[in-house]
Amino acid sequence: MTYSIVARDAITGELGVASQSHYFALGRVVTFARAGVGAVATQSFVDPAYGPNGLDLMASGASAEPALTSLLAKDAERELRQVAFLDAAGGAAMFTGDRCVPYRAQLEANNVVVLGNMLASDDVVPAMLTAYENTAGSLVERMLAAMDAGEAAGGDARGRMSAALLVVSADTGPAPWSNRIIDVRVDEHPAPLVELRRLAKLCQAHTIFGASVFTPGLLSREAAATGPQLAEALRTLTDAQALIGADLEPTFWKGVLLIRAGEICSGKKLVATTVAGRPQYRAFVEGLHAVGILQLSSNELLGA
Repeated sequence: MTYSIVARDAITGELGVASQSHYFALGRVVTFARAGVGAVATQSFVDPAYGPNGLDLMASGASAEPALTSLLAKDAERELRQVAFLDAAGGAAMFTGDRCVPYRAQLEANNVVVLGNMLASDDVVPAMLTAYENTAGSLVERMLAAMDAGEAAGGDARGRMSAALLVVSADTGPAPWSNRIIDVRVDEHPAPLVELRRLAKLCQAHTIFGASVFTPGLLSREAAATGPQLAEALRTLTDAQALIGADLEPTFWKGVLLIRAGEICSGKKLVATTVAGRPQYRAFVEGLHAVGILQLSSNELLGA
């Protein structure tokens, strides 16, 4: 029915969970994580309550094992469940009920749990763990490699429909909503993992983009960014554009920042390039002028 990986990066402390299933929008009910607390995959005949309830227990100080044991003890239908908890220290707990449909399996290694049920073969879960352990790179790359390996080994016996990837930071911080590093879902697609990888890349690119454009004071103040602040913003927007590809919005904002900094000629060229590809941006230019972000109107920048 579903196969998942729950993992922790031993260096950064990031926590993540990824899943695929022949089930619509599994990200609503299977994948849960909270920064600095833990990550959960709850599946088979799923009870989504294991996600938030398990995270609440771990947030209150329980490690993964007693947190899961506590919830299983209260679940009259636990033999239908397959659940994995991973806490912020890397402690793991997992359970596969006797009534979960074969092939079913669960495996644990250092800072990682892989599990699945209703699988096409008993090779799926071992292939996932091997791929995770043998892949270098970020937590995201390693988790996606594990999911691809599970699919290559047969995946869900019924086929594929949806997938999800959630990665959170090691620290809770003062603003919990800012600690989701990646949160992408593919609710229905013929190749969910292919689409999930594409969205993960876009999510990383737009995070870079947002970190530049939404820097406090960069565009909201009357005084333009200059010097090192401007240089850093332009650099991150260039990086974001390289990752995003055809959508020229990072290039547009580079133009806006240059115009605000007095580099009118260079900025106009970038804004004009964007408007040529997406004519609706002309009205957006006028809107920015109306609220004082751009000192020049669309006619002044682009001609009548």
